[in-house]
Amino acid sequence: THSTLCNMALVSVRRVLISESVDPCCKKILQEHGLDVTEKTNMTKDDLMNEVKDYEGLIVRSATKVTADVINAASNLKIIGRAGTGVDNVDVDAATRNGIIVMNTPSGNTISAAELTCGMVMSLSRHIPQAAMSMRAGNWDRKKFMGSELLGKTLGIVGLGRIGKEVAIRMQSFGMKTVGYDPIIPPAVSATFGVEQMSLEQLWPLCDYITVHTPLMPSTTGLLNDDTFAKCKKGVKVVNCARGGIIDEAALLRALESGQCGGAGLDVFVDEPPTERALVNHPNVVSCPHLGASTKEAQARCGQDIALQIVDMLQGKTLTGAVNAQVLASTFSPESQPWIKLGEALGTVSKACSAEKQGHVLITTLGESLKSSAGFLSSAVIVGFLKDGSKNGANLVNALTLAKEAGIMVTSNHNTTVPSQRACAVEISANGSCYKVVGTVQGDVPVLLELNGSVFRQPVSLSGNLLFFKASSSPQLVPSVAGVLAAAGLQMESFSASLDPAGDQWCCVGVSSLLGDLSALKPLVREAAQLCV
Repeated sequence: THSTLCNMALVSVRRVLISESVDPCCKKILQEHGLDVTEKTNMTKDDLMNEVKDYEGLIVRSATKVTADVINAASNLKIIGRAGTGVDNVDVDAATRNGIIVMNTPSGNTISAAELTCGMVMSLSRHIPQAAMSMRAGNWDRKKFMGSELLGKTLGIVGLGRIGKEVAIRMQSFGMKTVGYDPIIPPAVSATFGVEQMSLEQLWPLCDYITVHTPLMPSTTGLLNDDTFAKCKKGVKVVNCARGGIIDEAALLRALESGQCGGAGLDVFVDEPPTERALVNHPNVVSCPHLGASTKEAQARCGQDIALQIVDMLQGKTLTGAVNAQVLASTFSPESQPWIKLGEALGTVSKACSAEKQGHVLITTLGESLKSSAGFLSSAVIVGFLKDGSKNGANLVNALTLAKEAGIMVTSNHNTTVPSQRACAVEISANGSCYKVVGTVQGDVPVLLELNGSVFRQPVSLSGNLLFFKASSSPQLVPSVAGVLAAAGLQMESFSASLDPAGDQWCCVGVSSLLGDLSALKPLVREAAQLCV
């Protein structure tokens, strides 16, 4: 059963394109849940740009490069799913800007990558691939392939996430001592799986073997370089089954040639396939063509994971594996839906009544129960504020990015002075003036409580066509406004006024449709604004 979330434009997906060979279970699961799935592999960039226009979903592995050009051509795309770990081949910033969710399957190939890493360590210790090639060439050379035991040797593991942990557990069974470094995992956690954490400076000189299991980013590019190889034990053996470039390839070649590095196991390269063959051809290098996730089990797991993650999201159950839309994770409970609607409505009201397009927007959540909602409420307010302002429209994924580009400064905070209160306040400050709107949810209906300091007698239901105006209160005001509306062929459907008996008061009128021209009201009111929620 589809929940209300399917009605949200953010995640309405009907057609999905699979652009690489993903396990057949992926297509099957998506089709079983009513999605129209097309598989087209080996497309050029131009083919992909032409094809992707017709789809709301795109599923890739690692070969399809989902660049900003592809993303900008994909006018209907809502989600990009990567059946695998990491998202190096997807321009996540461009996707976020276009309001597209990017997902991966971080645990699908953990065991396969860990097992290949262990195979590399064993190959380096006993020269298994080189010995096999020598035999195939007709030789019987027992002296040439003298190896060394792993028992008692030290393995340094840089990156102690899922894969690093599994490598540690497996290599400990060979009697290896495992030490490691990770900037995020606490030492107490890595100690539970037998890895003593230390700084990289302490780690380099201790290790007989070093394996890297980090994402590729500025801080990890060239992590092993001329300087760090010089700090290592002479003859250290290194393994990279993570991402090409974490070990500097030119520095590795120099270390292999000088003997500072005794061997390397490489499953990944800066360019794939590698154009510079010196490393691959080196006698002490064991290389594979990026086989880390190339097992039947990993492919089935990744194909199944990405399909189920997409289905769970579309059914409003949960958001798993999203790399760029964390704000959405807390929007999957039924009680959050009216609050999202409230946020959007408050954004629309504050923009219409303040007539500001830029400035500082302060969003305050009030009351204990809304503490965890500040993130998505801020995004929802900005979605409402930016409506009509952008070609592709704002959604919860890209609202804050688009706000920044539009010169809007967004701040959110939380106030628990009255813990039992449940409300959201939005203040717009620009050009020395300030507008404030306060709303809440009553029985699943978003309502406006206050506009610029004026509290409404009856909370205003934030739906349909609304006309706000500020005028000095007088018995003639309502009949005069009703007359203007009637002259335009409109009916007054609801009315609420603020509690300001003396001086100006704010009124809100629900109307059958919006006025073609607000100037007809000008003689009767000081300020007027209209909007459709």
